[in-house]
Amino acid sequence: MVAIGLTLVSPPGFAQQGGPFSGLAGHWSGGGAITLSDGSTERIHCRAVYAVASTGAALNQTLSSASASYNLHVTANVVSNGGGLSGSWSEATHSISGSISGRANSSDIQAYVSGAGFSASIGIRTHGGGQSVTIRPQAGTDVRTMSITLRKG
Repeated sequence: MVAIGLTLVSPPGFAQQGGPFSGLAGHWSGGGAITLSDGSTERIHCRAVYAVASTGAALNQTLSSASASYNLHVTANVVSNGGGLSGSWSEATHSISGSISGRANSSDIQAYVSGAGFSASIGIRTHGGGQSVTIRPQAGTDVRTMSITLRKG
C-alpha cells in the first residue's frame, strides 16, 4: 500500500519571502488516521522536513510516516510558477516515483501525484503553526484516505 505526502523544510539561514511555500520551511511532526479500503482505521505518526528556496517558490521535502501496518518514506522536489505546481517525488519503501502537478498559494496546496500504477490527490492547508494534510489515493493502493495534522517545530 502506498500514499504520498507533501511537506517541506528549510535549512537555517534561508530567508523565505513571497512564494507559496514560504510558511512551510522547517520541521513538522504530528499524526492522524489512515483509512484502509476495508474501512478499518489506524493511527499514523509523521515527521516532515521542508527546505524552501529563498524566493519561497521551490522546495525539497522529506516525509516519514508509520502506522501499525504501514510505512512511508517520501522525498519530493516542487516548483511553483504563477501559482501552478510541477515537480517529482519518490517513495523508498515501495520503490515508486513519479510527477507532481497542481496549484498553490500561501495557505493552500492542491496537488496531484502520479507514477507507475499509483495516483493520489493531496490537499494541504497551512494555518499558523499547523498544517492539515489530506491524501486520497485513486489507484495503486489499499489506502482509502490519510488525514494528518502536523505542527511546526
